[in-house]
Amino acid sequence: MMVKVGNRELELNGPHLTELRSSNDILHDVQALRERMEEDGYLLIRGFHDREKVLTARRAILEKMDRMGKLERDTLLEEGVIADGSKSIFMGGTNEDLPELLDVLNGEHVMRFFDELLDEQSLTYHYKWLRAVGKGDFTGAHYDIVYMGRGTHNVYTVWSPIGDISYEMGGLAMCLGSHRFDSLKASYGTKDSDRDGIGHYTDDPLVITEKFGGQWATTTFEAGDVLIFGMFLMHCSLANTTNQYRISVDARYQSASEQVDERWSGKKPRGHHK
Repeated sequence: MMVKVGNRELELNGPHLTELRSSNDILHDVQALRERMEEDGYLLIRGFHDREKVLTARRAILEKMDRMGKLERDTLLEEGVIADGSKSIFMGGTNEDLPELLDVLNGEHVMRFFDELLDEQSLTYHYKWLRAVGKGDFTGAHYDIVYMGRGTHNVYTVWSPIGDISYEMGGLAMCLGSHRFDSLKASYGTKDSDRDGIGHYTDDPLVITEKFGGQWATTTFEAGDVLIFGMFLMHCSLANTTNQYRISVDARYQSASEQVDERWSGKKPRGHHK
């Protein structure tokens, strides 16, 4: 099976692309989870969120998008069919108008998980990175540290698909081993998107692996699944080749005792600025 990763067509289970590994087998062993994070750079946890709560949040998001005129008329709301001429939509912010989404991302189950993983009280950034990705679009390969490196570097991204995501709809792909690419961490990984005017490293996933090594990995996702990873794991997304929006959200978590990147927290986070 061929999968479009960034701007490349790669063969699933071929030389460049493999399957992500689930960590559900060690979900109730926090030390094993820490070791898996250190080893793999990510945790794929199936059914981490309550599926019905995620689907409730999805409906609220789709209703908002429908009011914006972004959904095709005379189609089922739940299918999220892209209106003719509509593109990807970024809905980043505090999302206070979407309490159903915040109920998932700020829920007790998430905060308890990070309290245990970090072995101290955790917090989540008020800003959430909510996206509806349109046909043909994808996210280029990058480290998250470039966008949120002004506080502690011990920040975790939780990427949550808001709905079921097939290969064709374009879920995330991770570059295995990239959290140990020291030369890349010491160069690109020291950049600041606002200060340096830099963003994604590349749209071509093979630029990474041919220069630094590693292998790309992806999978399909269902509502309730999550990918959890640190600031120095290179990742991108598959291209959405369907006529339906791929809806997902990034939320960030860290220790409450460590410095927070002030761009992304507080009642009115300023977001990107110099």
